[in-house]
Amino acid sequence: MKFKEVNKLFDLSGKVIVLTGSAGLLGSQYADILSDAGAKLILVDKNSKQNNKLKQKLNDKYHTNPVSIDTDITSKKEVKELANNLNKKFGHIDGLINNAFLNHAKQQSKNGKNSFETFPIEVWNKSIELNLTAVFFCCQEFGKIMARQKKGVIVNISSIYGISGADQRIYGSSKLNSPVSYAASKGGIVNLTKYLAAYWHSKNVRVNTLTLGGVQDNSYQNKEFIKNYSKKTILGRMAKKEDYKGAILFLISDASSYMTGSNLIIDGGWTAW
Repeated sequence: MKFKEVNKLFDLSGKVIVLTGSAGLLGSQYADILSDAGAKLILVDKNSKQNNKLKQKLNDKYHTNPVSIDTDITSKKEVKELANNLNKKFGHIDGLINNAFLNHAKQQSKNGKNSFETFPIEVWNKSIELNLTAVFFCCQEFGKIMARQKKGVIVNISSIYGISGADQRIYGSSKLNSPVSYAASKGGIVNLTKYLAAYWHSKNVRVNTLTLGGVQDNSYQNKEFIKNYSKKTILGRMAKKEDYKGAILFLISDASSYMTGSNLIIDGGWTAW
């Protein structure tokens, strides 16, 4: 059975899509589904070793010849150079997915809980720099190219903790917690998205947010935390790493052509109670 209309809606053949944080747990999942849809992927991650492995894996599987790039997206200069070089090479930039972020939870599982009252300014600055300022830089530089070509799609990744308060009760003895800098930066993403969608209203540049629930990662989450978190969701579990692949494809493709300034929340029902 052939699904011609479905295939047309989700087809990314020939489209240049920039994906930050590509080598991570979710970034690699996004890269897989986007490559399957035919995208010309630009994989941007500071972890060159993992990023190159991903590039090879995707090319072996889909033969889309993705590009792996090590760029510091917290540097305005490097982001500008990246955007200009890619535009010069390909002649167009069709999509940007701002996925890179600082995972405090992994670090805190080693170092213990940081309360708000004693939260280090150095950690706050580092988190805001990557989670929000880097997104600002990428939207500026890639967005201006999209505005000039009068076509493009930007997807910014946020979290349920950017739209609701973190329930500190679920962390128990895990030594994890959701820090203030994460909440502030992810909340900023939601409103940055709305601002940009309105700002580029006449340029045919669509900007949306994908807000995620917690993803199970046994490398640092203990059983107590996973159990407590799962009880808070209607579906009774944390997300699997592959659960967001359909959403990212929808948002970056023509399937969402009448959607901009919106926040797609996929959280297993966490915010619906």
